[in-house]
Amino acid sequence: MEATVFYILAAILLIGTLCAITARQAVRAIVYLVVSFFALALMFYLLGAPLIAAFEVIIYAGAIMVLFLFVIMMLELESPEKLPKPRFSDWWPALALVVVVVGALAVLLLSHVRAVPPGFTDIPVRQFAYTLFKQYGVAVEIVSMQLLFALVGALYLGRHK
Repeated sequence: MEATVFYILAAILLIGTLCAITARQAVRAIVYLVVSFFALALMFYLLGAPLIAAFEVIIYAGAIMVLFLFVIMMLELESPEKLPKPRFSDWWPALALVVVVVGALAVLLLSHVRAVPPGFTDIPVRQFAYTLFKQYGVAVEIVSMQLLFALVGALYLGRHK
């Protein structure tokens, strides 16, 4: 039963992400991406990681998507009907990325090598969180400041003169 739910969520995740990539309207793309994030959170929950599932909903589906929506509303993008249709030359980087990802997945599935490199051990979530926020707390704050600067830069570049 859990495997069936997992594969249904995986299909929802893939379809939602593909719809987010190909959506012509930015707000619809964000809604599709939020659906993908919720599906991913449920997959993490099914895999026995409720903390990561909660982070996925709170941080990604909540805060970051609201920030993206705010930026899109502030930029006042033009109507997608006025934009030209994409040509094949616009799609080749995405197609190349898909080929690389599928090739890497095939190599991983065909090789019977352990996915975790030697020297790495499984650590509990509590120890990971403690290490992340105790030793690397400043780095996490610096990354959040960089995201804020990128937001301000996007608003500055997108403003009307």
